[in-house]
Amino acid sequence: MKLEGRIAIITGGGSGIGHEACKLFAGEGATVIVADRDLEAAQRVAAEIAGQGGKAVAHRVDVSKEAEIEAMIVRTVADHGRLDILVNNAGYGIAGTVVETSEADWNALMSVNVNGVFLGCKHAIPVMEKQGGGAIVNTASAVANVGIHGRAAYVASKGAVAALTRAMATDHVEANIRINAVAPGTIESPYFTKILSGPDGAELRRGLEERQAMDRLGRPVEIAQAMLWLASDDASFCTGSVMVVDGGWTARGDRKPKQKA
Repeated sequence: MKLEGRIAIITGGGSGIGHEACKLFAGEGATVIVADRDLEAAQRVAAEIAGQGGKAVAHRVDVSKEAEIEAMIVRTVADHGRLDILVNNAGYGIAGTVVETSEADWNALMSVNVNGVFLGCKHAIPVMEKQGGGAIVNTASAVANVGIHGRAAYVASKGAVAALTRAMATDHVEANIRINAVAPGTIESPYFTKILSGPDGAELRRGLEERQAMDRLGRPVEIAQAMLWLASDDASFCTGSVMVVDGGWTARGDRKPKQKA
């Protein structure tokens, strides 16, 4: 039980990577606050965890709204006495170059992907400082390290998350708060499931798989396992790190489909 007795908030916990993280954390003994903008999804995950003998509470939150984040953290401390772990996982992507992206779409994406991380940490860190420490895990992306075509706003947002993670880790290391990020590659999440459900889905999938060094997409649980490690005492000497979990995609350099013999 790596997280026995700890209290963890996981945003975006209603689906995909967040869903798997909630299950893993609860399985390791944490009481998990399944936080999501979709309350019904959060409730389904909390019920699933309870059915497996774990402890979980569903909480509706829009991470782009400071008042809602603050209220969630205040309620967590009131109900459970502390906050040991925060996983800032909520986020989404949009397509387009900067020319094609409207200011409204840019601002909306940044308010979730970047402001959500900023606000979560802003209100969690004082709680953790007061209790003597804690762990924060942010969700960046492998694209924080490289440029990809037609995803300007998303790439910028995840680059900001990676940089903010390093800055906060430096600022709060003396308070015994470890702050790290995981940088997933292309994961078979609900976002990609929706994209691949169209008439050209099979062809799109082949293209995505062929550009991966491992010839497949990642699974949400594989990212959740990295989150678990970063949140646990196993990573006690790790702060300010951005852990890339992308099946070797960025290591290959060219990111083009491999030539078949």
